[in-house]
Amino acid sequence: MKHGLKKSCILAAALLSAVAVTSVQAGSADGKSITTVVKISGIPWFDRMETGVKKFAEANPNMKIEQFGPSTADSAQQLQIINDLVAKGTDALAVVPMDPSIIEGILKRAMDRDIVVVTHEADNQKNTMVDVEAFDNSDYGAAMNERLAKCMGGKGKWTTFVGGLGSRTHIQWVTAGEENAKKYPDMELVDPNNESFDDANLVYNKVKELLRKHPDLKGIQSSAGNDVLGAGRAIEEAGLAGKVCLVGTGLPNPAAAYLDSGAITAIGFWDPQKAGMAMNSVAKTLLEGGKITDGMDLGVEGYEKVTVKPGAGDGLLVIGNGMVLADKDTYKDYLF
Repeated sequence: MKHGLKKSCILAAALLSAVAVTSVQAGSADGKSITTVVKISGIPWFDRMETGVKKFAEANPNMKIEQFGPSTADSAQQLQIINDLVAKGTDALAVVPMDPSIIEGILKRAMDRDIVVVTHEADNQKNTMVDVEAFDNSDYGAAMNERLAKCMGGKGKWTTFVGGLGSRTHIQWVTAGEENAKKYPDMELVDPNNESFDDANLVYNKVKELLRKHPDLKGIQSSAGNDVLGAGRAIEEAGLAGKVCLVGTGLPNPAAAYLDSGAITAIGFWDPQKAGMAMNSVAKTLLEGGKITDGMDLGVEGYEKVTVKPGAGDGLLVIGNGMVLADKDTYKDYLF
């Protein structure tokens, strides 16, 4: 067999395999359960996601639809929750992994037991049937960095924060930010990839430390939802609002005061409510024996015409169009 033909056959087989995993025995989802497992319970980001899970539950009263998560940003705690759910039994899991690599084994076990598995913020997850992303992660990281560079005037020292070094999307965002910053040779990255564990107080203290170490620090790009709150507080207390640029993932309501003061330059986000609904919509489709196809409408805002590609394993990657960047002048258009 010629090399080109062999390569084409392998690719075709992979694509067919990816599509095949999206189909289970046809039937109604009535009486079935979908359990969403988030990174952390009790923080604004995942409280907002839970409103989406509850809305989906209200629209599907004949199904059992719930959300759980660990009390802290701990991948071991999240693993235990998923382990318990697999042992007790659920028809579908919708997981936002703290660290995709930690839960590969349990997700494989779940699928081996015919549990539908859907993930979010984990496009490198191999043991999933469908990973749902709100947007292209590289585009998002580059867009945040471009906004940071604009604020910094394209020069000066800057640094980055991630929720954890194992957090796939966070690393993608800051890596894309670093790539984008190459357009600005006068921007100097210092002490990158500070781990926040989504803890605003930890970030507050770390930013104070960084400002002591780098009194000429001009910019911060952050990733976890609470990072901008801790960093914004540190910047404001230091009297540096409007002088140190801060662009990161966050939600409008929690960030409002710091956006107004200038301590936060801009926030990037997608609506966790819609992401929760999109994951559950995909899980329900799979439970009913449906297929996930390119261009389909998941029935959720921002996911009306999704892009579908082969995923990291035998599953699929679904990409929506839900990215938002907002600043002092625009955040009130998205209050939640």
